[in-house]
Amino acid sequence: MGELFRSEEMTLAQLFLQSEAAYCCVSELGEIGMVQFRDLNPDVNVFQRKFVNEVRRCEEMDRKLRFVEKEIKKANIPMVDTGENPEVPFPRDMIDLEAAFEKLENELKEINTNQEALKKNFLELTELKHILRRTQQFFDEMEDPSVMEESSTLVDPNEPTRVAALRLGFVAGVIGRERIPTFERMLWRVCRGNVFLRQADIEDPLEDPTSGDQVHKTVFIIFFQGDQLKNRVKKICEGFRATLYPCPETPQERKEMLAGVNARIDDLQMLPLNVLNQTEDHRQRVLQAAAKTARVWFIKVRKMKAIYHTLNLCNIDVTQKCLIAEVWCSVSDMDSIQFALRRGTEKSGSTVPSILNRMQSKQTPPTYNKTNKFTSGFQNIVDAYGIGSYREINPAPYTIITFPFLFAVMFGDLGHGVLMTCAALYLVLRENRLMAQKNDNEMFSMVFAGRYIILLMGIFSVYTGIIYNDCFSKSLNVFGSGWSVRPMFDSRLGANWTFDTLEGNKVLQLDPMIEGVFKGPYPIGIDPPVQHSPSFDMLIFQIWNIATNKLTFLNSFKMKMSVILGVIHMLFGVSLSLFNHLYFKKPLNIYLGFIPEIVFMASLFGYLVILIFYKWLTYDARISKGAPSLLIAFINMFLFNYNDPSNQPLYRGQMAIQSLLVVIALACVPCMLIVKTLVLRRQYLWRKNLGTANFGGIRVGNGPTEDEAEIIQHDQLSQDTEEEPEFNFGDVAVHQAIHTIEYCLGCISNTASYLRLWALSLAHAQLSEVLWSMVMHIGLSSSSFGGFFVLTIVFFFFSILTVAILLIMEGLSAFLHALRLHWVEFQNKFYSGQGFKFMPFTFDSILGGGLED
Repeated sequence: MGELFRSEEMTLAQLFLQSEAAYCCVSELGEIGMVQFRDLNPDVNVFQRKFVNEVRRCEEMDRKLRFVEKEIKKANIPMVDTGENPEVPFPRDMIDLEAAFEKLENELKEINTNQEALKKNFLELTELKHILRRTQQFFDEMEDPSVMEESSTLVDPNEPTRVAALRLGFVAGVIGRERIPTFERMLWRVCRGNVFLRQADIEDPLEDPTSGDQVHKTVFIIFFQGDQLKNRVKKICEGFRATLYPCPETPQERKEMLAGVNARIDDLQMLPLNVLNQTEDHRQRVLQAAAKTARVWFIKVRKMKAIYHTLNLCNIDVTQKCLIAEVWCSVSDMDSIQFALRRGTEKSGSTVPSILNRMQSKQTPPTYNKTNKFTSGFQNIVDAYGIGSYREINPAPYTIITFPFLFAVMFGDLGHGVLMTCAALYLVLRENRLMAQKNDNEMFSMVFAGRYIILLMGIFSVYTGIIYNDCFSKSLNVFGSGWSVRPMFDSRLGANWTFDTLEGNKVLQLDPMIEGVFKGPYPIGIDPPVQHSPSFDMLIFQIWNIATNKLTFLNSFKMKMSVILGVIHMLFGVSLSLFNHLYFKKPLNIYLGFIPEIVFMASLFGYLVILIFYKWLTYDARISKGAPSLLIAFINMFLFNYNDPSNQPLYRGQMAIQSLLVVIALACVPCMLIVKTLVLRRQYLWRKNLGTANFGGIRVGNGPTEDEAEIIQHDQLSQDTEEEPEFNFGDVAVHQAIHTIEYCLGCISNTASYLRLWALSLAHAQLSEVLWSMVMHIGLSSSSFGGFFVLTIVFFFFSILTVAILLIMEGLSAFLHALRLHWVEFQNKFYSGQGFKFMPFTFDSILGGGLED
């Protein structure tokens, strides 16, 4: 029970590990994950620790494995994950692993280099082939008279065009298609328009040998005159990463070069001597073999790295034969830790056993709450607010019930609750298969981690939906309504409703005082809205559904329900603080903290809850019209105003009881504000003056007696090493004043904050009703054969909107409000959350895909 309602009892232990057995012992401790190592060398540089070389070797192996993993993913080869948890390799096996990884890395690099060289050669030949073809087309076009007239602007117009063209120099190359517009503008501006650019796109994309991406390129040829322009053009091509190729000037040379290029390309693509395919096949075989064992290698290397990193936290004795470590661990796990050390010693072959010595420490231990797959989600909700102080009451067990219940109060709908329950059941029943798939989607991972929270929220929403009698904004008439309209048409009972009455009045009120109109309360939840009269088969009477006081009735009911739930929730939180004071043995906090707090809240808001129940039980249909307002009565209670003619007393003696309760509540304020501070100061001065209060066996002044002095001296001896801080009356008074003001005002604001239960419930019901009337009502309004297809389409959109708006958006809104009610209104009554989490050394993070820090 202690491990559920309070954090585990922790202890600081000292480990004495033989040097030859330390590696295996730490490995076993990492497998069980029950100890948190402390750094005993905080002032030693990371690069000056004993096992820094081993850590570097592990990091180098991890780097090589990441390179292999990158190549495997680039080749779209799935990595095999059998779920195997390999044992940690021995230190002597590190050399074999390093050699295997070195060989694999070099082989892959050699394959990649050869493949990249072949692809680069093939790319260059392909680009040169396109250049030779396009260049020949450009020169053929230059033979055309129209083109010659266009290009004659680059030379002297008095010279023959043919002679001028022969004097032009040119460069040809290939550039990325997306760079062409900028490239052309730069040539025009730098060369001042004295160049002639021709371009043509290459239809088929070419493979980049470095990245493997498919890129689109363009062949270009630039004509210019003079060496100065030639240098400018080459620099611009170099800046735009254009590749220039040599291109002969005569057609015969270009033709011969093109034939040679085609021959070399055919040689590269010749079957079965296809060098590119053979290289790719060999690379695939190497990567497929590595993909089968890559995950096992990752786990082994990272386990070794984590072990050596942990060994660097230890001290080494002067003999260099023993490592000393300090660990935090749970007292209940001491036996398991002893067995793990024994297994590690036996595995290493050492004959000297490892020693686990429990230490006494005044340091605050870490907080450790043991969880399972069901409670971990609720514990995470609590820890998100703050890690609990050591041995403080843990709110998580109570949150298991209160959190989904308060959520359901805001989300109460039978239909939506069933949908949420079914979705959560799917995640729960298939959790093993879904965990094996290891989905990397962050949103899905978050929902999957809270599957049990969602399941309980759905179940509680079904319950509150039954209470509200609300299913997709429609009520279910299972047991028959408690109202009847037949007596209103019975002349013998004095009723005078006729058909003319029904047709001439939009609003009619049923009188519960007439016998037979109100038959009795509905068995469970709110009365259904529909009541059918057997006497009038064509009439369907809406009781609550179209009643003008429907919203008023539901508002009143849900508002009072919210106040009742809120006050009970807060009183329960204040009551839990008593167990903290009892455990930490702080009687002063009980008498001047807990008792005034519980009395203050019970006197005011507990009394309000009693008034709500009293009014429900006392005032029935006959006298409900004259019932006084609880809000006005509660306000008059603080103002001591009991002469309000518009609001009569609820019961006899109300003035005396309410005045007494207000006085008691006001008297609790100075107890928390002043008395506790003065008592703390008195206790401090009493301990401080202990040495002068008892001198020579004679009791002086008002000092303590000899028995009291002996007890206090014993306490002081045990506190000498703690160095009790100096008591500052001003700081303590300010702190206590802040706490008192926050609590007293918080009782009012927190109670009002619980009204969000009413507001969110009303908003959800109204939004569901609007969605039904504006969407689903369209499909149900048609009774023809074509209406079936309309209904199908409308139902599709209704389903999408229901899931997107009412389940996801409204569900998330209700979740966040329930979270706030627990963090602010409930937990702040007893939970400080100022501890630090127990972080055991474990290999589970490696198996889950994470890295050890």
